[in-house]
This record gives sequence, structure tokens and C-alpha cells, in this order.
Amino acid sequence: MKQRGREAWRQRSNLIAVLFLLIFFSVTSAQLRYSIAEELKEGSFVGNIAKDLGIDMNLMKQRGFRIMSGSTEPLFKVNENDGILYANHKIDREEVCKESSVCLINLKTVLENPLEVHYVTVEITDLNDHSPTFPEKTKRLEISESALPGARYQLQNAHDPDGGTNSVQQYKISQNDHFRLEIKDRGRDGKTPILQLQRQLDREAKRSHKLVLTAIDGGNPTKTGTVEIYIDVLDVNDNMPVFTKDTYSAVLQENAPAGTTVIQVNATDLDDGPNGEVVYSFGSDVKGKIRELFDIDSVTGEIIVKGRVDFEEQDSYDIDIQASDKGSIPFRTDKSVIIKIGDTNDNPPEIEVASLSSAVSEDSRPGTTVALISITDLDSALNGKIISYVAEDSPFTLTPSIQDNMFAVVTKSQLDREQQSIYDITIIAKDVGEPALTSEKTIRVFVSDINDNSPMFSVSPYSFYITENNLAGASLFSVRASDRDEGDNALISYHILRNAGYENKVTSFLNINSETGDILALKGFDFETLKTFQFQVVATDSGTPSLSSNVTVNVFILDQNDNAPVILYPVSSNGSAEGVEEIPRNVNAGHLVTKVRAYDADIGYNGWLLFSLQDVTDHSLFGLDRYTGQIRTLRSFTETDEAEHKLVILVKDNGNVSLSATATVLVKVVEPKEAFAASDVKSATKDEEENNVTFYLMITLGSVSTLFLISIIVLIAMQCSKTTDYTSKYLQETNYDGTLCHSIQYRSGDKRYMLVGPRMSIGSTIVPGNHANTLMVPDRRPASEEVSAGCRCPWC
Repeated sequence: MKQRGREAWRQRSNLIAVLFLLIFFSVTSAQLRYSIAEELKEGSFVGNIAKDLGIDMNLMKQRGFRIMSGSTEPLFKVNENDGILYANHKIDREEVCKESSVCLINLKTVLENPLEVHYVTVEITDLNDHSPTFPEKTKRLEISESALPGARYQLQNAHDPDGGTNSVQQYKISQNDHFRLEIKDRGRDGKTPILQLQRQLDREAKRSHKLVLTAIDGGNPTKTGTVEIYIDVLDVNDNMPVFTKDTYSAVLQENAPAGTTVIQVNATDLDDGPNGEVVYSFGSDVKGKIRELFDIDSVTGEIIVKGRVDFEEQDSYDIDIQASDKGSIPFRTDKSVIIKIGDTNDNPPEIEVASLSSAVSEDSRPGTTVALISITDLDSALNGKIISYVAEDSPFTLTPSIQDNMFAVVTKSQLDREQQSIYDITIIAKDVGEPALTSEKTIRVFVSDINDNSPMFSVSPYSFYITENNLAGASLFSVRASDRDEGDNALISYHILRNAGYENKVTSFLNINSETGDILALKGFDFETLKTFQFQVVATDSGTPSLSSNVTVNVFILDQNDNAPVILYPVSSNGSAEGVEEIPRNVNAGHLVTKVRAYDADIGYNGWLLFSLQDVTDHSLFGLDRYTGQIRTLRSFTETDEAEHKLVILVKDNGNVSLSATATVLVKVVEPKEAFAASDVKSATKDEEENNVTFYLMITLGSVSTLFLISIIVLIAMQCSKTTDYTSKYLQETNYDGTLCHSIQYRSGDKRYMLVGPRMSIGSTIVPGNHANTLMVPDRRPASEEVSAGCRCPWC
């Protein structure tokens, strides 16, 4: 109000001064003063100088009436004919008198002859033809939201070219809640608007304010000018970051690759600039393990996978996220992010043997527990559901236990250690995930033995061939038995089963090694006395209770050449092998003189006898058949031949070391008459002797045949009761023609043997080895065909 009073007083003072000058000028000065309004058109009348100065119009032109002009184009011109002052062009007071409150134009008029100078003052009065204007159409101010009420902000003045009361007289501001306007009067510099803060700003409530400042002049009508004032509220860090969600949670599948975005958190800060820029980080309490698995983008707030996430290690993570601004004193806000880990089927079932029996007895009942197995799967839901079973077809199965994830391996059928002593049991566990994962575990189970198997002989029955005259105490042969059990149950001892009777007499000369089964004889055997016998060996294991089995052992005595030939004929009365034969002188060649008969108790080659003339008086007269022992004449007798001839016959067997005997035959050549008489007597004697010899031979051969027949019957019975290739038959035939023929055939495996007497069939072969006196006959018949037995002598 005071400022407005001062401006009114100044205006009155100026007006009084102008009036004083006018009055003074009219009284004391000869100057002229005109007053015109601005904006007159060109050629408009200003005043009549000639008239006002009292100058004769007729002399004006002669005296050169004119206005003295300067360097600029004159605003006015005078008509030299009538002395009237005109406006030379349109006059704009604001252009002519820019800053003057009173616009006066001083003109000098000149008259010559005599020189006269008259002063003319033209006042140009102001019209309100301009509106107030501001230097800028818009004005932008920056005010901190921390500014306190009462703060003052000077605004720019509005400019109005008009003067006086037509100039800017007042300012007003648009309606608002925060500011009011003050006017400061600066005198000649005009009025200055000042903006004063009445209420503290809040940038977060309103970032900017728009005000309209209006400048009003004093014209009638008034004119105004406006400027838009934009007030930007400068931010101060007075707001904390705020997360857009109350809770953040996400589901992440385990084994997600590094770089996978899990979730994005977002926080806003109402502040501006760095105060409103939010950066994200893990809270200070986040453990190092989480920092190894996850990372957060400080700008975007994306939580990404950094390491290998495993559901089985941890199924969820509660991570503290911190959002902070970049203010000089930053504000921070914490938020918890829950990441749940989704399970994938990435873990195969784990099979662990909790307990395993060292061995299970083969007589264990079905359902006996062998092992306890723990089967677990670290996955969850269907991925952790397990199907387990025993892989191969075995006498074991898998049954669930009382405890979770525990299974028992039990027997499902009877065990037999002798069929299988070790079982490798493969347990398969398979989950039902997609894709399904499978694990295998193999456990080894040993089956312990019980004594449930008797010893078994490798051959049943045994057949052994030994040579007579064996050394007493030497090992003859061995029997072997095996036991399918093990340990003490398979430890076998041997003994000979001795019964009362004949067989016991034979076995009394035998002994057996209880550990090895080696059998030895306490004395030598004689083929001629004992050709075959049998006994039983018992094998007993050491189990509890012990089990045993026996086997029949057939022993065949093989012949040795231990008997020399025995001369049966001729035999003298004193027992010597000597005889006398008389033949007529007139006999022809080929006449049978006599026949030497001999016997060898051995068989085969050892009993095969050959005859030869060891000594004879005349080799051209007598001949000896080497096989039959027949002595025949080779030619007819002559007169020059001696009447008595001595023949020494050598009889020897075919043993490796042959044995022999000799017989002496004295042949007397007599005349025919004497020969007939003597032959009658001798024939009777001879027949009697032959009958005696034949009787003894028949008894001997009958005994031998009976013994062989019994052996054959026993062997046939054993052969029928046992399924084996072994076949043997024994036959004996006697063909007594001076030499006893023995023949025994038997089969062993794929070979057929023949024991022969003094004569042997043609085509037979000698088998080397222990059976040196045994012939092996080529067998050209099928194995199933029965082997015939008989004498292979040429005479049989």
C-alpha cells in the first residue's frame, strides 16, 4: 500500500511540473507547444505555426521558413506556404520516446532575412496501445521440496511500452495452494513481482506446479500480459524404495541351467534422479551358499541361476533382497523372496546293503532272510516311488520289511549247494519318474554245505587185472570216490567190507589205504589156483551223521609163464618121459609112429606148446608135427636102415621166457609078423593107459570149467544190473588130442581180449602192457553184439 501511495504522489508531482512549464513558457517564452496523440496518420495536422507566431504568410516563403532537420528523418514537416505543421509519418510514441514518461519533440523553425529562430515543442501523448509483455512466454523455476515456507523467489518484470498510467500497474498470480505474490515498486524501474512460498512443497505428491502471472496496465480499458511459470520441485531423498508386491515367490526346477531367470523383483522410489534410482542386492545376512547358487541383477532386479540347484540338497530358499536408492544418504528396503525348487527325476534309486549273511545253509526253509537291503530315492513324489525286484530267475526274492525303504532278500525255494554253491543276486530298483531311472546292486550269497550226499565211486563196479605172482605188500590198484559235499562232509575214508565165507578168506590178504583208496596184497596170487575174485569197498565221509556207499571190485588174475610143460605120453613106469614104439619095416611114408602128448597149466602163449625134434638118429626117416606132436615116417624103410631109432622130442611153451620139457621115444623096426603080435599087446596096454589119462584130464578140465562158468554167471548178473559198456563172458572147451586148449575171451571198454591155450587162432594180436599174455582180437561187430567165447585153436 505504501508503494502504491508513493507512485501516485510521483505522478502528481510530474503533472504539476508540466503545468508550471506550460504556464512559464506562455508567459516568458516565445516558444510554441503542441500536443498530439500518438498513432496520428501521416499528414495529420499538428498546429499552425505561422498563425501562432504571427508571421505573415506572404513573407514566409520568401524568408525561407523551414524546420531545421537533423540526421534522422524528421517526424514533422511544415508547409512553407501556409505555415501549418503536419506529421511527416505515423508517430509511435513508444518508438520515439522509449523510456520517457513525457514524450516531447523539440523543433527549430528558421526565418531568414532577418534570421529568426523559433522553438516549437510537440508533446506526443500516450495511447494505451500496448499490452504488458514478459521477456519469456514461459518461465521455469526449480524449487527444492525442502524449501521452508516464507522463501521468496523474484520474478521478471513485465514490459509495457506505454507510459504513465498505461504502463504496468499491477500483477496477479493464478489461484494455488502453495504460493502468493508480492509486488515490489522499484520507482523508475517499475514494479517487480515476487513469488513467496506459503506451504512446503512435496515432489512426491506433485512433481511440478504451473502458475500464470498476469501483468495489468492502467489503461482504459486495461490491457494485460501473462507468463506461464512452471515450478519444478527439486527432489530430496526423503522416500524409501517400495517393492511393488507384498510377497515374491517362484518355482524353479532343479538343474536349471546357469543364466535362467527365476523371478524379477521391482521396487519404486518416489524420489527423483539418483534419489529415485533403485539398485538391488542380496541382504547382508544371505549365506554364501545361496550366493553361489543365485545372483541378482542390480539394475533389473532379476534373480538368475548361478550354480547347480539340487532339490535333494534343499527344496526351497528364502532370500532377503535389498532395494536401495542412490541418494547421498541412501534409503534401503528389504524384501523376502521365496524360491521353491521343483523336483526332476535326476536321482536313480540308491541300493545299500544293510546286512548280509556270510552264508545260508542249503537246508534253509523258504522265507529265510539272507540280507537286508535299504533302497532310497532322493527325489520326491512319483520320482521317488520305487519298484524293486530280483532280476534273474533265482531261488531268492525281495520282500518289504516293516521299516520304510527296507527290504529283505529271502529264499523262495529249497537250495542245493551241490547244484550251485554261489549266487550272485542282482537287485534292480526302478523309480516311476519320467524318464524312469534304474539302479542295480549285486550281492554274493554263499550256500553252506550239509552232509546230504553220499560218496560216489567214479566207476561201479571196478574191474582190475593183475598178474599172478605179484609182490607181497605192493600196491595193486586204487579205488576213488568223490563226495559232492565239501569240507569234512567230503572227507572220505575207505575200508574193505569183510564178510564170513570164502570171499573173506581172499580179502584177508588185501589191505586198503583209508585215505587214498590204494589197495595192496599181503601175498602173491597164483593164476592156476585163483583166477578171479570180488570184494566190496566202503567209502564213508566224515560228516555228522556220516554217509557211506560201497562198490564191488572184480579182480581178474592174469597168467604168467610159471609152469613148464608136462609130458603126458610117453611116460615110463618109473615116471620118466620115455617110451618104446615098434613099427613094421614095411610101413609106407606118412605112417603114424606115435603121438607125444603134453600139458601146460599156463594159458595163452604161456600154455601154447610147440614140438620139435631135439635129437634123432636119422632126420630123413621121421618127421614131427610141431603143433600136434605126431611122429610120422617120412619114407619107407630100407634094408640098410637101422632097426632101432632114438628120437628126443622137445616140448616148449611160447612164454616170454619159454619153459620146456623133453620126451624120449625109442622106435624099433621089426618084421611085420612080430609087429602085429606086439601091436596087439601094446594096443591093449595103450588103451588102458589112455583111458586113465583121459579120466584125470576130464576131472581137471571139469573143475576149471566149473570155476569159469561161475565167474561168467556172476559177471553177467553184474552186467545186467549196471548200465556200463563192460561185458565179459567166459567159456571153456576141452579138445584133448594130446594138448589141452584153454581159451578165455573178455571185453573191457572198446577192446576185446582173449586168453588162449596152447594153440592160438590165426590173426590174433598180442596186446602190450601188463597183460603180456593176453591177445586182443579185432572186433568187427557192433558194440551191442554179444561177444562169443570159445577155443581159437585150429582144431576147435
